[in-house]
Amino acid sequence: MQIDILTLFPEMFEGPFDHSIIKRAKQKDIVKINLINIRDYATGKHRQVDDSQYGGGSGMVMMVGPISNCIEDLKSKNTYDEIIYMSPDGGLLDQKTANYFSTFNKILILCGHYKGIDERIREMYITKEISVGDYVLSGGELAAAIFTDAIVRLIPGVLNDETSALSDSFQNNLLSPPAYTRPYEFKGMKVPDILLSGHEKKIEQWRTDKAIERTKSRRPGLMNKD
Repeated sequence: MQIDILTLFPEMFEGPFDHSIIKRAKQKDIVKINLINIRDYATGKHRQVDDSQYGGGSGMVMMVGPISNCIEDLKSKNTYDEIIYMSPDGGLLDQKTANYFSTFNKILILCGHYKGIDERIREMYITKEISVGDYVLSGGELAAAIFTDAIVRLIPGVLNDETSALSDSFQNNLLSPPAYTRPYEFKGMKVPDILLSGHEKKIEQWRTDKAIERTKSRRPGLMNKD
């Protein structure tokens, strides 16, 4: 998979993308992540990328020109399955959405900043808008990092245990069941005996029951989703 990310602050991705699962995915050449600085496509002496709003109002807006130049250049070299804008207006990112995007070959992600982007970019280029929650961030970079992590870990070959992602929370609209490891007893609290029984079917049933119980208690709305 190729993920191209358009941003004014590419350095913000150095931490999330240089460690753990995404780092291994890049090292295995399973995923290629390109960070493209929108400012490189700005014109003029100062390479301006933002300006005040027409009609007045507080906050700056990312200009249509640099973003359009950037997208047009990339589109001349790539065929994207989706061009995504990280936005509070978008559809809420959930596991079903992550599963869907993990099957694609090439996607482009646009990170907004300030008061957002000129609306004409959304109308001309954006095919999907995605939100990571009903709150506002300073920019789309952190949201793009979350979105990228959510889909990359689902790509076959990324995780060492191929079945691990299938048992994550939100798969099948359930939260994950409780998990335990050594020691068997800690401050008087013991691991449930069923997990030491070696009986795979009974263990799996226990985990299913606990997942349903936890979901009903903490996130009952998940069980009513399609």
